[in-house]
Amino acid sequence: MSCMLRQIVKTMAAVLLRRLLSSSFEEIYPGLTVDMQTAIKTELVTSIQTEASPNIRKKVADIAAELCRNLLGWLGDSSFRSVWNFPGIFGNQQQHYMEVIKRMLVQCMQDQENPQIRTLAARAAASFVLSNEGNAALLKHFSDLLPGILQAVNESCYQGDDSVLKSLVEIADTAPKYLRPNLEATLQLSLKLCADTTLTNMQRQLALEVIVTLSETAAAMLRKHTAIVASSVPQMLAMMVDLEEDEEWSMADELEDDDFDSNAVAGESALDRMACGLGGKMVLPMIKQHIMTMLQNPDWKYRHAGLMALSAIGEGCHQQMEAILNEIVSFLLLFCQDPHPRVRYAACNAIGQMATDFAPTFQKKFHDKVISALLQTMEDQTNPRVQAHAAAALINFTEDCPKSLLIPYLDSLVQHLHVIMVAKLQELIQKGTKLVLEQVVTSIASVADTAEEKFVPYYDLFMPSLKHIVENAVQKELRLLRGKTIECISLIGLAVGKDKFMPDASAVMQLLLKTQTDFNDLEDDDPQISYMISAWARMCKILGKEFQQYLPVVMGPLMKTASIKPEVALLDTQDMENMSEDDGWEFVNLGDQQSFGIKTAGLEEKATACQMLVCYAKELKEGFVEYTEQVVKLMVPLLKFYFHDDILLIGSMPLLLECARVRGPDYLTQMWHFMCDALIKAIGTEPDSDVLSEIMHSFAKCIELMGEGCLNNEHFEELGGILKGKLEEHFKNQELRQAKRQDEDYDEGMEETLQDEDENDVYILTKVSDILHSVFSSYKEQVLPWFEQLLQLIVQLVCPSRPWADRQWGLCIFDDVVEHCSPSSFKYAELFLRAMALSLCDTSPEVRQAAAYGVGVMAQYGGENYRPFCTEALPTLLGVIQSPDSKVKENVNATENCISAVGKVMRFRPECANVNEILPHWLSWLPLNEDKEEAVHTFDFLCDLIESNNPIVLGPDNANLPKIFQIIAEGVANESVKSEDACSKRLANVIRQVQGSGGLWTQCVTMLNETQQKAIQDLLNTA
Repeated sequence: MSCMLRQIVKTMAAVLLRRLLSSSFEEIYPGLTVDMQTAIKTELVTSIQTEASPNIRKKVADIAAELCRNLLGWLGDSSFRSVWNFPGIFGNQQQHYMEVIKRMLVQCMQDQENPQIRTLAARAAASFVLSNEGNAALLKHFSDLLPGILQAVNESCYQGDDSVLKSLVEIADTAPKYLRPNLEATLQLSLKLCADTTLTNMQRQLALEVIVTLSETAAAMLRKHTAIVASSVPQMLAMMVDLEEDEEWSMADELEDDDFDSNAVAGESALDRMACGLGGKMVLPMIKQHIMTMLQNPDWKYRHAGLMALSAIGEGCHQQMEAILNEIVSFLLLFCQDPHPRVRYAACNAIGQMATDFAPTFQKKFHDKVISALLQTMEDQTNPRVQAHAAAALINFTEDCPKSLLIPYLDSLVQHLHVIMVAKLQELIQKGTKLVLEQVVTSIASVADTAEEKFVPYYDLFMPSLKHIVENAVQKELRLLRGKTIECISLIGLAVGKDKFMPDASAVMQLLLKTQTDFNDLEDDDPQISYMISAWARMCKILGKEFQQYLPVVMGPLMKTASIKPEVALLDTQDMENMSEDDGWEFVNLGDQQSFGIKTAGLEEKATACQMLVCYAKELKEGFVEYTEQVVKLMVPLLKFYFHDDILLIGSMPLLLECARVRGPDYLTQMWHFMCDALIKAIGTEPDSDVLSEIMHSFAKCIELMGEGCLNNEHFEELGGILKGKLEEHFKNQELRQAKRQDEDYDEGMEETLQDEDENDVYILTKVSDILHSVFSSYKEQVLPWFEQLLQLIVQLVCPSRPWADRQWGLCIFDDVVEHCSPSSFKYAELFLRAMALSLCDTSPEVRQAAAYGVGVMAQYGGENYRPFCTEALPTLLGVIQSPDSKVKENVNATENCISAVGKVMRFRPECANVNEILPHWLSWLPLNEDKEEAVHTFDFLCDLIESNNPIVLGPDNANLPKIFQIIAEGVANESVKSEDACSKRLANVIRQVQGSGGLWTQCVTMLNETQQKAIQDLLNTA
C-alpha cells in the first residue's frame, strides 16, 4: 500500500471510529470484551505518541477524548472526581496524554446534556491547572480551557453551587498568569457576579475575591485594566453600606467579634487589600470622590461606610494621602459631632487607624485638634460604645506620639481620664457595665507609657482606684477589666520609676502573687493570663535583681503557657472547605491541592510568654541561671516553628548563654551544643526572610560569645554549604528580578515590589556578613581554608557592575579578612585591592565608607605588605574629606571613616604619610560625631599625640589647647567618648594637667559654651 493511500485509510478510519463512538457508544462499547477495550485504548495512546502526521495525530486525539468523555459519562462522575482530587494521577505519563486530557476536558465542559459533568470537568480543569502552576508551557497550551471554566463558574453560581468559583479564586491566587489571555472576561464575569444581589452574600464575596486576589498576586497585570478596577470600587463600598439597624448597638457592653461573613466586613477588607496591592497612585483617585459623596449622604450607613473606607485605605494609599492629610483630617474631625452614634464611632475608628498609619506625622501636625476632639467624644455618656472607641483611638494616638508633644496636654488628658474612670467605676458598681472602663484604663496606661517620669505628679490620683479594681473585680465577666488594670498598674510603675513606685510595689506584688496562686484555677482562654505574664516582666524591669525571689512563683505558669502545643493538620482542598479561618485556623498552601493548617488559638499567649522569658534572661542575667536549661529546651524546637514570628524569639539564645556562663565552661559548652546544630539547620531551612535574619544574627552573636572552638568540622562543613547557597541564591534572585523587569506587565508598581524584594535579599546578605565576621574574629587565620569555598562569590560581590549594596557588603567581608586574618590575608589582595581603591571615591557613600574602613584596618593590622596600598590610598582619602559636600548628612559617615583611616595611617604607618603636613588638617576635622566606634580610635591617637607633646598638635606655647578642649568636650557631649572607653581616663588626665596651670586653664574653659563646660566636668567626675 502506498504511503498516500495509507494516510487516506488512516484518516477515514479515524473519522468513522469517532463517529461510531459519538453516535453509538452505548450499543457497541459495553459489548466488547475487556481485552478488546484495552487494545483500543492502547492503540489510541500509541498512535498519539508515534504518529508522524500532525493531522492524523489530532484526529486520533479527538477519538481518545471522545472515548474518555463517553467513559466518564458511562462511569458516572467518579472519574472526574479522581482528576479533580488527584490532578497528578497521570504521573510521568502526563506529557504523553496531554492532548487527550485537554480534549477530554474541553468536550466535557461543552456537554450540553449534563450540567453536573460540565461543572466537574471545570473543577477538574482548574485542579489540573493548579497542579501544574509552575509549567508555563503547559498553562499556555491549556489556556483555551479557561472560557469553559468561566462559563461553568457563571452557570454553577446560579444553580447554588460556588465550587467552580472557589477554584477560580485559587487560580487567581496560585496561577494568575494563566488568566492573562482571558483576563478581561474573567474580571467582567467576577464584577457581574459581585454586583448581582440575587446571589448569596458568599457568592458575591467570592466573585470580588477573584479581583482582590489578582490585585495581590498579579498587580501589574491588573493595573492595565483600569476601568474594571474602577468599577469594582463602588461594589466594595456598596457592600460596606450593607448594615443592619440596631437601636441597642451603642449601649452594648460586650463587643461581639466582627461577622466575617457580612458584606460590610468583606467590602472593607477587600478595599484595604486592593489599596495595598495596587497602590495609592491608582486607587486613591478612583475612590476619593466616592468617599466624599458618601460622607455627604443623609443616610448614616453611607457616612459610616465612607469613614470606614477612609480607615481601610490608609496603609495602601499612604504616600498619596499624606500629601492631602490636612484636607482629610479637617473633614474627618467634623464627624466626631455627627448626629448618629455609629458615624461618630466610625470617625473615632478612622482617627485611630490614621494615627497608626501616619505616625508620627499625624501626631505632629494634628495633636491639638485630635486630642480635643477625642476628649470631647469620650464625654458621650449616653453612647458607651462610642465613648469606648474614642478611648481606643486615644490609645492609638498616644502610643506613637512623641513625648514632647504630649506633655503640654497632660493635665487636660489626666483630668478627663480621671473623671471618666471615677464615673465608670460607679457605673460598674451600680449597673455592672464595664466596656468604657476597660478602654479608659488602657488609655491611662498608654498616656503614662508615653509621658514616663512626667506622669509622677498624677501617680497618686490613679493608683488607689486601680488597686481597688484588681482587689475587687474577681467575677468571671470582669476578667478582661482586671487583666487590663494589672497591665495599667505595671505600665505606670515602669513609667514613674522605682523610687516613686516602691511604696506600692509590695502591695502590688501581693496582688499579683494572689492572682498567680489562683493561676491553676484560671481557664486556658482567661484573658488575665497574658496580662499577668507581661505585668511580671515589667515588674522585673522595675525591681531588677530584687525580682529574682519571685521567679519560683512566676516561672511555672509562664513555662506552661510558653509550652502550648498548637493543633496542626495536613488538609486537601475538600477538607479546607469544611474548616474556616474564622474558627482560628490559618493555612499555608503546600501545592498539589494540599495545605498545612494550624489552629492559632493560644499562639499569641505563647508568643508573649516566650518574650517574657527573654526579658527575665536579659534583666536578671546570672540570676536566671536556674531556668536556662529548661528554657533552652523549650526554645530550640521553636526554631522549626513556622506560624508565629514572635514565637521564634531567637534573640534569646545569646542571652541564655550569658546566663549560663556563671555555671562554668562545661555547662556553657553543653548548652551551646544543644543549640548549635538546630541554629545551623534553621539557617538552611527557614523560609521567612525576617525570621531567617533573626536566626542568622543570633547565631553570629553566639559564635562571638563562645569564641574559638565552638564549631566542629561538621558544623563548618554544613555552615559553609549553607552560606554558599545563600550567596548563590542572592545572585539568582537578582537575575530573576532583572528578568521581571523585562516582563510585559512591568510597571512602576512592580518596580516598588522588586525593590522591596531586593532590600530583603540585601538584609540577608548583611547577616551572611555578620556570621563571617563572628567566625573571622573568633578563629582568625586558621579559618581561611574554609573561607575559600566562598571566595569567588565574595569577589563577585565587589565587581564594579554589581549594585552598590553588593559592593558595600563584599568590601565589609574583605575588611574583616584583613582585620582578623592578617598577614595571611594578603594572598587574596589581588582579588580585592583594585575594587577597594576604586570604591574610595564611589558615588555611594556606603561603599566609600566600607572602602575607607578597609584602608584603616590595613594600616592597623595588615602588615608590611599593605604599605604601598596605604601610601597610594592616602591622597584619595584626603580628596574625599576635603570635597565640598563631604559633611552633608548622607556623606558624613563615609567622611568620618576617611578621617579615621587617615589617622590610622599616620598612627600605624607613618612612613606612608607626610605626618607633619597632614596633622593640622586632621585636627581641624575632629571630633567625629556620627561614627562612635571610629571616634574612639581618633581620640586614642589624639591622646598619643598629646602625651608625647607633639609640637604640631599642641601648637607654639600650647596655643592649640583651647581647640583640643573643644574637641574633647564635644566628643563627651555627643557621647562619642563614654566613661567605659579606655581613652576617657587619658583624656581626663590631659584636662587635669591643664587644670593646675592657672591662666591656661581659664583660657581653655572660657572658650567653651555651657554644654561643653558641663561635658568637661562630667568627664572629670566619671573617668
